[in-house]
Amino acid sequence: MKQQRGFTVIELLVAIVFTLAAGTIFMIQKNDLDVTHRDTQRKTAINAFFYGLKKVYYTEHKSYPETLDEKILTFVDPTLFKDPNGKKLGDQQSDYRYEPTSCNNGKCQGFTLRADLQKEKDYIKTNNSK
Repeated sequence: MKQQRGFTVIELLVAIVFTLAAGTIFMIQKNDLDVTHRDTQRKTAINAFFYGLKKVYYTEHKSYPETLDEKILTFVDPTLFKDPNGKKLGDQQSDYRYEPTSCNNGKCQGFTLRADLQKEKDYIKTNNSK
């Protein structure tokens, strides 16, 4: 009797189904990791702005700025001023928002920084010194 070599159709189908299932799980996990990474980037940027404003800017000026950009916070990495989608802080569709409070002649007494996150509620840092 002659012995045949190779795979049966059932073995091939099982291998294909297994490969497709593993690929699907990988893509779902990768997407979840990408979303988490972008949210972490947003939180990092907001924290950098917050501590830069409180520890450096306020110490020098005794107030907060009316607008926020890389020219005002020169000590913060300029790449942080763009959200993961490439929109700059201050652009209408940016994930980042700077909201000054109690302003008079370009000097403000407080602020709120906000980032729109994908997996969680908005990330908000507020400083209202009155």
